[in-house]
Order: sequence, then C-alpha cells, then structure tokens
Amino acid sequence: MIAANVDDYRDGARRRLPRFLFDYIDGASYTEHTARNNVRDFEKVALRQRVLRDVSEIDLSTALFGAKMAMPLALAPVGLAGMFARRGEVQASRAARAAGVPFCLSTVSGCSLEEVGRGLESPFWFQLYMMKDRGFMRELLVRASEAGCTALLFTVDLPVPGARYRDVRSRLTGAGMAARLQRGQQILSHPSWAWDVGVRGRPHGLGNVAAKLEPRSTIGDFWQWVGANFDASVTWKDLDWIRQTWHRPLVIKGILDLEDAQAAARLGADGIVVSNHGGRQLDGVPSAIRALPPIADAVGDALTVLMDGGIRSGLDIVRALALGARGVLIGRAWAYALGAAGGRGVAGMLEILRQEMQVAMALTGHRHISELSPAALVHPAAPFG
Repeated sequence: MIAANVDDYRDGARRRLPRFLFDYIDGASYTEHTARNNVRDFEKVALRQRVLRDVSEIDLSTALFGAKMAMPLALAPVGLAGMFARRGEVQASRAARAAGVPFCLSTVSGCSLEEVGRGLESPFWFQLYMMKDRGFMRELLVRASEAGCTALLFTVDLPVPGARYRDVRSRLTGAGMAARLQRGQQILSHPSWAWDVGVRGRPHGLGNVAAKLEPRSTIGDFWQWVGANFDASVTWKDLDWIRQTWHRPLVIKGILDLEDAQAAARLGADGIVVSNHGGRQLDGVPSAIRALPPIADAVGDALTVLMDGGIRSGLDIVRALALGARGVLIGRAWAYALGAAGGRGVAGMLEILRQEMQVAMALTGHRHISELSPAALVHPAAPFG
C-alpha cells in the first residue's frame, strides 16, 4: 500500500483486519476521552521555527540503557500483535532491527520470547505484568534473559483491566458460542487476513503464557484468564522481588503522577515511561504529553524518562523530546502499520517518522536531538496554551 503518514496505515488496518482486531488496536476505555486528548494535546505544542542555521547534517541517534539507537524511539509492547499479521511480532521486531531501534515484546504476545529472539542479533526488550503466580513470573524473567532481552518494562497501570466498550461490542472479550460465531463472521468478511494470518499464521496462541491456557482456548477465554490472574495487590515492594531475578535495566511503565515518578527514582528504577496506557485504562486522566514536563523536570536527572501515548508523527517525537523525554515508545502507530501491510508496513512507518523528525529538526534549527529543550517551543513555559 501507499502511505504518506500514520493515519494512512490506520485506514489500511481498518480495511484489512476483522473488526474485533481493529477495534482492539484503535479503541480505548470508556468514552475514549483520554485517548483523543493524547493526540490532540500534541497539536497544541507549537514548535519554534528558526532559520539561517547550518542544518546540513542532522543526527537522530542516541543511546538508552547502554544500547545505541538510530532514533530516540522504540516499538512499545502491544498485546495480541501476532494476530495483526502472520507471526506479527517476529515481522515487527525484524523491521525495528533494520531501522536500528528497539522492539519491546508484550507478555501477552502471539509469538513467544524464544521465537522473537531467534536470529534477532540486536537486543530487544520485554514487558511484564504482575501476575498472581510468582513462580510463573520468575520463569518468564529467566526466559526473557535467556532470549536476549536487555531491558524489562514493568507495566504498573493494569492492576485490573479497563472497561473497553468497543471490545464488548465487537465480541473480542466474549467467550461463548455466540461471540465465537460473530468473530468468525468478521473473519470470513476479511479473506486476505483470514488466509495470511488465520491459515498461514498458525499456530495461533499466546506464546509466553500458553502454558497457563487450555490448548483450544479462544481470545475470549484469554480475557477471562487475564481478569482472574493479573494481580491487583501489587505494590512498590514488589520491585524488590523482581530485582531478585532480573539484574538488567528495569523501567517502570505507566507513571502519570509526580509522586509515583519520585517513588520510582527513590526505589532505584533505571527508567520510567510516562504513560496512561494509550487511554486504555482510566479515562479522564491527563494526556501523557501534559503529564511529561513536571515529571521530567523533577526526576530526569535521577533516571531515564520515556513517554508514550498519542505519538502519530516525527514532529510529535520532537515535541516530546523538547518537553523532557529522552525517548518515546510508539504503540498504535506500529500496530496500524503491521495490520495494514505486515513487516513492510512497520518498516515504512518507521522511515516516515525518521524523515518527519529530520524535517522538524532542520526547521527548528537543531542538528542533534541532545540540543532539544523547551527553547525549541514557542511557549516553553506554557506549551499547551
């Protein structure tokens, strides 16, 4: 497909994927107010155009957690991505490697740690949810280490799943026969996806947690398992438990409050991700880009501050860096691209972001991302007006 921007990949994914999968990517919790503001608040951050500066050579490279990166972005963990294209996480991780950026595998991925890590020379990251079965979690951490993961993103904003109305209406979360029939009808109405993923993409499952599910479990059964097994009792003291098994960089994902960011720094996290889970958990909270500046100002010297939520262009990445992020994670952007055109789509999307970043850097008069600061904005003290 021909795509000029991330929105074009979104349109392609909407056409190609069964409704229950597209709505899973595109949807958010409750009325989706926060998800919309994640995008809209970026548009309120005005970049400061500068002229007659030597911008003939622009360097987007950086390093995070000891690894060099061609751009200050990583592919965020996205659950069920193995169903968006044939062996989806494998395709996406290869595209990330070719672009010189990290890929982060979700706990609830379609492809396993071992499958993604096989033949992937560059390091990748792993995302962990806190589950009641600590023994199984310890096994996952060992597997992640052995597969070559160099950083762990511990997601803390999902003690319970948010209420996602679109997933109910599309029957993604339904476990009964009626729900299975409706999903089947959606699949049959998308023959290209049905052949590429439904037939050629087998075996279907959740590679990292397959041992905890029945052999013939459906997507609906999986959501019931999530509700029963994710641990709502998790507290800050559980970081010590994770550290007993995981000795590489630990990043806390899902920080939106300044006090929580300070707690993460005080307890020795290597980094945080300022995030509201893409608006998929608690609707009505601030957008991630609004939450970023005070957090980065307070703890940016103590740990590495990343952010995700609402990034749809290379200009958005420049805005986030100017407001204090060391790097960003993109989730929906690569999920749309994967759903629309597989690994080639992810590669194309990353190239679009790279080109957009270069243009934004040149027209704001910056040659290296380390130069970006609030001075790159028209209203540095009040960037949202």
